[in-house]
Amino acid sequence: MTDVTRDELAARLGEDDLTLIDVRSAAEYAGAAGYPCDARQGHVPGARHVDLQELLGAGGGDGIRALVGAAAGAEVIAYCHSGGRSAIAAQALATAGYTARNYVGSWHEWSADETLPIEAGQSAA
Repeated sequence: MTDVTRDELAARLGEDDLTLIDVRSAAEYAGAAGYPCDARQGHVPGARHVDLQELLGAGGGDGIRALVGAAAGAEVIAYCHSGGRSAIAAQALATAGYTARNYVGSWHEWSADETLPIEAGQSAA
């Protein structure tokens, strides 16, 4: 399992094979709630919302793959607010057969850079 940097993630936005999951709460993902230390609220464009608690309660590999929606072996990048929840998610994703990566800087780092795009609103999934 390897970490992802802000620059790598920014360069890869829009790639067809990029599976990016936001494991924060639905309110954090939508931009309706968040931490006051974050300059902006919302999520990284293209990220799917899969709450960490839902991921951990999915019952293992098949359940996790059903939530994530990517084939076993695919690269999946997880992020949260500051890298803690996404580190746990990356471990669960790896046990489900994914090439799991953690964006350690997560939303706290992403939201602080005004040049990076954000989205807000509910998940389309």
